[in-house]
Amino acid sequence: MLQVPYQMKQSEIRFTITQDEKKIPQKIEWSASDANKESTSKAIMIALWDDQENTTLRIDLWTKEMKVDEMKQFYHQNLLSMADSFERATGEVEAAKAMRHFAQEFGERLKLVMKNSFYALGKNK
Repeated sequence: MLQVPYQMKQSEIRFTITQDEKKIPQKIEWSASDANKESTSKAIMIALWDDQENTTLRIDLWTKEMKVDEMKQFYHQNLLSMADSFERATGEVEAAKAMRHFAQEFGERLKLVMKNSFYALGKNK
C-alpha cells in the first residue's frame, strides 16, 4: 500500500497596528486564518522564544482606549493563563501552583478578586 506523505497545514495570525504621529497605537486589528475571524482589540501581549539567543522577545501594545481597570484585569488573566500553559508544557505542577498563588495575591492587591483563605493558609502551595 502506497502511503501519501502528510501535508503540513499552515495557519496565519495577523496583527495590524494603526499608530498616531507619536507611534502610539490607536487601533489594533487582528485576524486568524483558522478561525476565519477578524476583530479589534485594545491590547496585545506577544512573547516569542529566540532559540539563538536563549531569550524571550516581547511585544506589548495597548491603545489609549484601554482603561487602567481593564489593564489590571488583562495582566491578572495573563498570569493565570501563563500558569496553566506552564503546567501543560512542563508538567511542573508545584511551580504552576506557586504561579497561581502569586496571581491570586496580585488579584487581591488590585481588588480584582476576593481574598482567598485557601491560599492564605498555604494549602495551595
